Amino acid sequence: MNEDKSMKNLVIVDLGSNSVRMAINTIQNDGSFKEVKRIKEDSRISEGMGRERLLRPVAMQRTLDALKRFKKIYQTYPNIEVRGITTAAVRMARNQHEFLDRVRKETGIRLEVLSGDDEAHYDYLGVMNSLEVKDCLILDTGGASCELINVHDGRADNLISIPFGAVSLSEQFHLNNVVRSDNLFAAEMFINKQLRDIWWIMDAFNKPVVLLGGANRTLARMNRQRQKLARINHIHGYRLKTEVVNRTFKTLLSRSLETRKKMPGLETNRADIIVGGILPLVMLLQMIDADRVVFSESGVREGIISEYTSKMDL
Repeated sequence: MNEDKSMKNLVIVDLGSNSVRMAINTIQNDGSFKEVKRIKEDSRISEGMGRERLLRPVAMQRTLDALKRFKKIYQTYPNIEVRGITTAAVRMARNQHEFLDRVRKETGIRLEVLSGDDEAHYDYLGVMNSLEVKDCLILDTGGASCELINVHDGRADNLISIPFGAVSLSEQFHLNNVVRSDNLFAAEMFINKQLRDIWWIMDAFNKPVVLLGGANRTLARMNRQRQKLARINHIHGYRLKTEVVNRTFKTLLSRSLETRKKMPGLETNRADIIVGGILPLVMLLQMIDADRVVFSESGVREGIISEYTSKMDL
């Protein structure tokens, strides 16, 4: 009986720039865990932040409503422990504290604002504990930031968080609908400058790129659908050659927003940010001359669980 009482349902509420997710994991006494519930809502907290770096009222309310719906679900589980985290959009927002106070008062969730380095570290833990890779470059493309981790012989040699992502790039460079060549070129120059400022980036030359984040998951689903593979959402460990990534990106560039929405495997509510979401990957693959990508379903949330179980008194 005592053992049952000590079992936890660890609830991780992960508020990203484009979506908010909840994962409930039952943590066993031996440190093993099993996901029992996962849910996602596209709340897009970063929408319209612009150069003022302000979370907008509509986006904040949309996100709060999603968190309240999550709470109704996780409160039905016994012996819960809630860990709330948030990343780039809230991290960069000038009205961050106003939003965090509202979340705490209206939902009881105390959101921890992860630093970019924290986010990258948890990505690294999540990938290393679930994929058999020793040398790679991990790329997590979020709504308002990208995390890069250079892994050598299983160790994170270098990591960084860069302040651009699928939503911010799409808004800043008008990549939402028909993409004009001048806007695409401006976005490429912007990303190129940021990547070349990373002094260790060429240490990852020729390494495979392990992909995390919503835009990259969409890239995987689109190609699994094209290949007529069963279970298109089962992307963990799925691989693509760089030439296939480039071909998919070229197809997306040739489409308007309305025609993108009809592409198999591409969620309609992500069609306006998918070009901005995949562009950093395309440029990174070219820069380090990588020949393939590998997709991971395990990232920040799984990294947090790994850290949690490692601290358990087993």
